[in-house]
Amino acid sequence: MEDKLPKIIAVDFDGTLCEDRYPEIGNPRLAVFEYLFHEKNVRGAKIILWTCRVNEHLKHATAWCAEHGLYFDAVNTNLPEVIRTYGCDTRKIYADEYIDDKNRMIGGKG
Repeated sequence: MEDKLPKIIAVDFDGTLCEDRYPEIGNPRLAVFEYLFHEKNVRGAKIILWTCRVNEHLKHATAWCAEHGLYFDAVNTNLPEVIRTYGCDTRKIYADEYIDDKNRMIGGKG
């Protein structure tokens, strides 16, 4: 990857940005929002919504995030600058951080 790419954060929706109430939308997880606002607005990070939601459920999720002031640089796709770097839109979303309630780190950084 090029050094000039911004920090990229991929964030899940259900159970991460909000309490898991799928297919409904639970209460916001404020600490996650605060972290993302800081990273985006202060540090210049790019935020990707990385979720299993599709169709109407995805539209509701992105609208709900917008109502809470969170706008994404991409939704379930890589950033254009990453696509240019790799020459395609890889199936795995490229990010520097992945925020997900199902995350478990085994070895490595931590």
